Amino acid sequence: MLRRSFILGLMAMGLTACGAPQAPVGPDGLPVRQVYRISEQDSDSVQFRMLDGLNALREAAGARPVRLNAQLNAAAATHSRDMSVQNRPWHFGSDGSSPIDRLRRVGYGGQLRGENISETYETELETLAAWMQNPATRDVLLDPKANELGFSWFQETNGKIWWTLILANSEERAIIAQENPVPLQ
Repeated sequence: MLRRSFILGLMAMGLTACGAPQAPVGPDGLPVRQVYRISEQDSDSVQFRMLDGLNALREAAGARPVRLNAQLNAAAATHSRDMSVQNRPWHFGSDGSSPIDRLRRVGYGGQLRGENISETYETELETLAAWMQNPATRDVLLDPKANELGFSWFQETNGKIWWTLILANSEERAIIAQENPVPLQ
């Protein structure tokens, strides 16, 4: 009886191993990176995974949770597409606009707390983890004064993703630069 159970167990393990899909392995012995594709149906899920992941990290750090804001999402989406057009990850738009300018353009009246950007083939949660590894981007993510989140991306046909995350505070009014009252000579 014991012998039969042992043989059946070995057969089951063998069949399981034969049918398990194996990730392709590169010459370095590591799995070959698969292209992460975001479909239209996944859009909401991607934003909520980022929101949930970020709020879990903020809670662990003692910071209050943030909520998604449609205006901030729009500013993030515009900037992600613009970075792709420029083919470089940076905080300024092709027209010279700053993150504050982009918030003004979408009508957001709160205060910008920070912006994180990325050019990658990684998922939103892998990108969040990478941002947590860098002290400057981690400080943006865990800013205790932030209470709203804008998060979006643009994915190129080759799979490259341009991520933009904006944190802001809706309770504080933005500091808006005013014209210099003294004329320049």
